[in-house]
Amino acid sequence: MTSKPTAHTKPNALAGLFGTTRPIIGVVHARALPGAPSYDGEPIEEVYAAAVQDGLAYRDAGLQGLIVENHGDIPFAKPDAVGHETAAAMSVLAERVRAAAGLPIGINVLANAAGTALAVAKASQAGFVRVNEWANAYVANEGLIEGPAGSATRYRAWLRAREVRIFADVHVKHGAHAIVADRSLEELVRDAEFFDADVLIATGQRTGDAATIGEVEAIKSAAALPVVVGSGVDETNVADILSVADGAIIASSLKRDGVWWNEVDPERARSFMSRVAAIA
Repeated sequence: MTSKPTAHTKPNALAGLFGTTRPIIGVVHARALPGAPSYDGEPIEEVYAAAVQDGLAYRDAGLQGLIVENHGDIPFAKPDAVGHETAAAMSVLAERVRAAAGLPIGINVLANAAGTALAVAKASQAGFVRVNEWANAYVANEGLIEGPAGSATRYRAWLRAREVRIFADVHVKHGAHAIVADRSLEELVRDAEFFDADVLIATGQRTGDAATIGEVEAIKSAAALPVVVGSGVDETNVADILSVADGAIIASSLKRDGVWWNEVDPERARSFMSRVAAIA
């Protein structure tokens, strides 16, 4: 019998997905979707068109991949309260973005709705999902969030979607980890790897906040998997971040005025990728 791959034996998921071991991945923050508190009946085609526009702007600037995220649905529901309407809209939106941009895409359904994200990924032919709390548990803005690795991996197998990779945050933003205070950062890394993640993500305290280099180094030194930074990356710190991390997920600093809910600013995006290209 063939043994199950471990973090030490898995092929590099970044290379497999993006064709590079140091990708820059842009986040498409979808506008409020039907069922969200702030959705006011905007024609759904306009919601899709705005997402496609951002995806194309990232592609044209030279980014290697995208994550589609329902960030306009704030305040977010807990995973078991994310509705069918969100899964339906995200599936169509993600497929439109993937087809238009021609880049590898991932899915993040907030808050921490790993099962819904996997269903959307299967429907839209996405290559990965981001799960902000994969193992253990933490106290988030939405309340107590438990890691869904056990149920999500079973659901992925049931969907025949084992090709969909798991990008898992370690010490995730927007939350307190007092519930696992007896577990070190290094142990949290090993927990995510043991529960079959493919890529680990380091973040700051909230959207747009930079991860500290010290924390990125601590995660990287404990990890057998690739590590990317998932918040707060900009032109001023990308060289330092990429000296440690294997890639970056970026959004806020490439948006108009540096605000996450605005559209992607093509000039900012091009300038940022020029800076990345200059890093030896």
